[in-house]
Amino acid sequence: MTPPAPLTPDQLYTPCDVAQFVFDTTSELDDLTEIIGQTRALEAVRFGVGMRREGYNLYVMGPPGMGKHSLVRQSLGEKAAQLPTPDDWCYVHNFEQPHRPKALRLPPGWGARLRLDISHFIEELAAALPAAFDGEEYRAGIEAMEGALKEREQHAFDALAADALAHDVKLFRTPSGFAFAPLRNNEALSPAEYETLPQEEQQRLERLIGGFQERLREVLEHIPQWRRETREEVKQLNRKTARGVVDQLLVDLKRTYNPFPALLAHLEEIRDDVLENIKDFVKTEESEGEVHPSTLHRYQVNLLVDNSQTRGAPVIYLDHPTFMNLVGRAEHLAQMGTLITDFTLLKSGALHQANGGYLMVDAHKLLTQPFAWDGLKRTLYAHQVRIESLEKMVSLVSTVSLEPEPIPLDLKVVLLGDRFIYYLLHEYDPDFAELFKVAADFEEEIPRAQESALLYARLIATLARKEGLKPFDRQAVARVVEHGARLAEDADRLTTHMRSIADLVREADYWGSESGHPIILAADVQRAIDKQSYRNSRLREHLQEEIERGAILIATQGGGVGQINALSVLELGGYRFGHPTRITATVHIGDGDVVDIEREVELGGPLHSKGVLILSGFISSRYARHHPLSLSAHLVFEQSYGGVEGDSASLAELVALLSAIAELPIRQELAITGSVNQKGEVQPIGGVNEKVEGFFDLCAARGLTGQQGVIIPYANLRHLMLKASVVEAVRAGQFALYAVQRVDEALALLLAMEPGEPDSEGLWPTESINGRIQQQLTEMSLIKQRFGERDHRDEEQEEGLAAEGERG
Repeated sequence: MTPPAPLTPDQLYTPCDVAQFVFDTTSELDDLTEIIGQTRALEAVRFGVGMRREGYNLYVMGPPGMGKHSLVRQSLGEKAAQLPTPDDWCYVHNFEQPHRPKALRLPPGWGARLRLDISHFIEELAAALPAAFDGEEYRAGIEAMEGALKEREQHAFDALAADALAHDVKLFRTPSGFAFAPLRNNEALSPAEYETLPQEEQQRLERLIGGFQERLREVLEHIPQWRRETREEVKQLNRKTARGVVDQLLVDLKRTYNPFPALLAHLEEIRDDVLENIKDFVKTEESEGEVHPSTLHRYQVNLLVDNSQTRGAPVIYLDHPTFMNLVGRAEHLAQMGTLITDFTLLKSGALHQANGGYLMVDAHKLLTQPFAWDGLKRTLYAHQVRIESLEKMVSLVSTVSLEPEPIPLDLKVVLLGDRFIYYLLHEYDPDFAELFKVAADFEEEIPRAQESALLYARLIATLARKEGLKPFDRQAVARVVEHGARLAEDADRLTTHMRSIADLVREADYWGSESGHPIILAADVQRAIDKQSYRNSRLREHLQEEIERGAILIATQGGGVGQINALSVLELGGYRFGHPTRITATVHIGDGDVVDIEREVELGGPLHSKGVLILSGFISSRYARHHPLSLSAHLVFEQSYGGVEGDSASLAELVALLSAIAELPIRQELAITGSVNQKGEVQPIGGVNEKVEGFFDLCAARGLTGQQGVIIPYANLRHLMLKASVVEAVRAGQFALYAVQRVDEALALLLAMEPGEPDSEGLWPTESINGRIQQQLTEMSLIKQRFGERDHRDEEQEEGLAAEGERG
């Protein structure tokens, strides 16, 4: 088998054809009105927005930075503009059940008008009622009633006194009440004089005075009744006076709000409450003619939702979706060491504000807030939003709280999040599938075609106009397109991660301005890319420095048995870079086990362990068809002190293992990456550009010899978008890349020997790599077999000696 030829420079990087652009700068292009490459997601969003049926809420999924929020907001805004503006909602006092405030629904803008009108009504009521009760007409009426009462009482006493006087008995007023005394010559008899009277006269006077006392008692008993009657007359006068004032103040309100029966009923309740509590408005010495604010507080209007400035349906994005921010809350005031609340302290939540329109919520934020997810589901199922006390729900307080009347709910909820949350909810929460029936899945890549490149150019033009950036020339646009392919890790596709592209455009504008360029050039874009890498490359440079100083052992020349340069990718804080790692393998006679040391010390992940187990299957199927596999091997990532995951090093591990078995040295100037299956086929891996560049940087630092290179899977060819320094080194013959499809191709490159071809019986040529491996494994099997036979004879001898001992 002939080893594969090195890749050509044209295979390492696919440039963007500048000739496809018919503009000189992006200032000539129209603005981009849609999100790039999201046709499927946009169609799903439009369907979900337009579908006015129960449960057709949306979940928009995709990684952050894809433009989900912008696309959804734009689509919702277009649909919301065609919908009617939703009604206003107010809470007012419930005079029958104060702890259950009533909700009033009014057309948009009428809620603010009602609040203002009621405020004016309260001001006028606070001034007009005390003034009415302080007026001359009212005072004259009160004085007349009081005078009539006094006259009635006086008349009763005067009549009694005159009648008594006609019978020579006089009515006296004393500090302790009233008393009667007999007269003689118009003078009251003293007790001594009374005793001198005949017995019959005394008895006559006693009977006479007793009759007058009975009449006096009757008069005194009538006085409270007369006073009650007077108080009732005063009360009727108060009601009449207040009714005249209140009715006059309510005339305009009733005329204005006549189309709203519920509101008219509430105004009647306000009128009745004023008439029932007239005493709060009457001037007393304590009040000095001013109405206490608490008296008028219950007549206020709490405007919960004000759509006076809304045009069309509302589109609300809730950034902090706590339970109370969703469903609203009842605030409290501290008075005399006690927390109190009333209907005016009710505050709306995002569900109230978005009612009749659309509510956007970040799924991760929602799920991390206690009770928020359950509260949202409960609200969507009930089709009404109820302001509830979270403290009462969890039994933290036992005080009396408000139970406001729930408000009917009609809105569309849009959750934005990643795919993991969507599938997790779909699997473990049965309510989720019932409530969120529409999924809008954002594409992370789009085909790299002329239309896509032009969309990139229009995106740059739009961003430049929007943010006041300099225009880009064609070469600069082409460099952005090429970087988009690099981010997509595919030469034939472009990333749709718009945040990364927008950041690159902004940074290129900055560096172009620093250089004094009126138009952004490709060099400015490249400088922005280089600066991004430099700002995040401290750890990468530190690792390479440790390799160069010999602290981390990586050889880039010579050979080593069972020792190979594998390639790994690290990703920290959104920055990815590749670096070489030494893998070593040791073998000895055993039971066919391949021991993954990383797994044994719990540093290897399941995918890496799977890759190692595949090696055993490959070796057994290829080399142990005619005898048992009598091999034990150990594989390890040298100087690896963290976790190892993934199977991208399984090809390197297999080559190291086969090298150790065949006792053939591996070329250390080559590094390798790739996954392998049990058939020996090489499979693609991720991060191929970073891996190649990581080994290239090390070789360049030590000095390029023309012998160094990297072996990659053939299936990764379409993923190559290597940096210019690698492409130029390959073009100059100082570095090489090889693409392999099978293990034997990698063996031919790394072990510098022909792999060979098996015959019909599965035997390999003795002077080939596979032949040497087969010979070594056969020899191991024979050695183990001989040791096994000897052990068997020893056991038989021991058993025989034991039997003789028993007979003796």
